[in-house]
Amino acid sequence: VTGFGWVTKRLLAREDPRPIPVLTRQKGDSGLGHTAVVYFTHGEPETYDPIGWINQFNEFDEQKIPFVPLLARPFFIFSLRKSYLRVGRSEHRRTHIRMIKALEGEFREAGDHTTRFYLSFLDDNPRPDAAVIQALNDGASRLVVAEVFVSDSNHTLEGKHLIGKVNVDEFGLPVTYTGPMYDSETMHSLFVERVKAHMNGTDKSKVGILLVGHGQPDEWDREFATETEHELLFRNKILDRFEQAGFHRKNLSLAWMEFKEPKPAPKVEEFLINGVEEIYYFSAAISADALHSQYDVPLLISKARNPRNIPTVNLGAWNDDPIAVQAIKEKVQAAMAKPG
Repeated sequence: VTGFGWVTKRLLAREDPRPIPVLTRQKGDSGLGHTAVVYFTHGEPETYDPIGWINQFNEFDEQKIPFVPLLARPFFIFSLRKSYLRVGRSEHRRTHIRMIKALEGEFREAGDHTTRFYLSFLDDNPRPDAAVIQALNDGASRLVVAEVFVSDSNHTLEGKHLIGKVNVDEFGLPVTYTGPMYDSETMHSLFVERVKAHMNGTDKSKVGILLVGHGQPDEWDREFATETEHELLFRNKILDRFEQAGFHRKNLSLAWMEFKEPKPAPKVEEFLINGVEEIYYFSAAISADALHSQYDVPLLISKARNPRNIPTVNLGAWNDDPIAVQAIKEKVQAAMAKPG
């Protein structure tokens, strides 16, 4: 036990090796006049690297928020490693690279050739503070942080904390945050359009739609209530869209991946009792396919008893869907329109 505790302590004491560029810009430098858009999202390493979870453990310990007990954390990390081995690699990073390129392309096609775009991740390289420093070094005169998340949460708060440590105010640069995507009507429409594109003439009354959220412990809700509030609001707005489009409300439902109920399998079984012929499900809270949408949520869906072998179709995360890119663009444009 003593040896295990010592190894655990060493593992969890690992420092974050992600590089931060040197800030070379001088105070008082007003920049070159252009806007920098820092595209900020959760992030997930393409291959196994536990540093994101180690940072999360440390953050919650500092805030005295209960999570995985200390001696159980190596098993949690081992489970993460096994998930990577099952999936091969996470598509999260590659998808976001495509998304930011598509976003920049939208601005260029609209005639904006000066705004610059910088990708950043909470749990991958580069971090948001690194992206902000690079934007400052490149002469940006204004910063817009595109928060590509569903909700205000500890993730968005940590991003603001990291960016705040750069002391952008010392350079006289205004910083505008777009806010998360839960209230984007354009993003709501993505889910309906994607199902319509996959349906093969099936009557809408025979189609089940399941929006799977991530979920967080109830204890966290006391610290970050907006995480669950926004995730519920986001998905309920989407279900309203489906109902308005002619789908039956009894076959439209929500589930949670972890920490909260109901889980996906019981909801799938409810759809089957209702006589559906096709079921479509989304990892609705995830911006780009990751271990959750590639493995965890499909595994939970597979636990449903499905004697008639009704098709259950994984429609994934938002990904680089043109509608998702348009929704992010609208958020950025709204932030840019605010007084600097």
